[in-house]
Amino acid sequence: MGVSAWLGLGSNLEDPRGQLRRAATALAELPQTRLVALSSHYGSTPLGPQDQPDYVNAAARLDTELEPLALLDALQGIENAQGRVRARRWGERSLDLDLLLYAERRIDLPRLQVPHPGLHLRAFALYPLAEIAGSDLPIPGRGRLGDLLREVPRDGLWSLEDDAGGIDGDTVVTGGIVDGSKRT
Repeated sequence: MGVSAWLGLGSNLEDPRGQLRRAATALAELPQTRLVALSSHYGSTPLGPQDQPDYVNAAARLDTELEPLALLDALQGIENAQGRVRARRWGERSLDLDLLLYAERRIDLPRLQVPHPGLHLRAFALYPLAEIAGSDLPIPGRGRLGDLLREVPRDGLWSLEDDAGGIDGDTVVTGGIVDGSKRT
């Protein structure tokens, strides 16, 4: 089905682990899209202002027939439905869904840049992505994921393996491949 789109998920407000579980449920319900994989949850220190709580992060792979901007709109719709407010740059948030990669395309539009501009520098995005994608995943303009991992230490990132993760129902298994089909 369509192309593979790789997402970063993050939250540090209003039950962050629950926010990611609800987001995974919403991703699995997107039209013309199938949630293929979801990483484990990781804890991370804030990238921006340090007067905010630590984050919970994950990565997901979607197979989708949605075009990039339509997918971005759908992701922002999920964020808004879960109470996302954009108060300050790199500030706290109930949910952040970033389109990290869309197939092997490079996209440079006012609303969307793919690969995500900071992907190659952010342990909280790279390590969850590697868990579900493997080190051979190409990052357009940057090389292979494994090469980037060697350049970015895990400083400020820790595993939350004790968190069972997943979503409501029986569709998603956190930390691996999703077993379930998607309606169109």
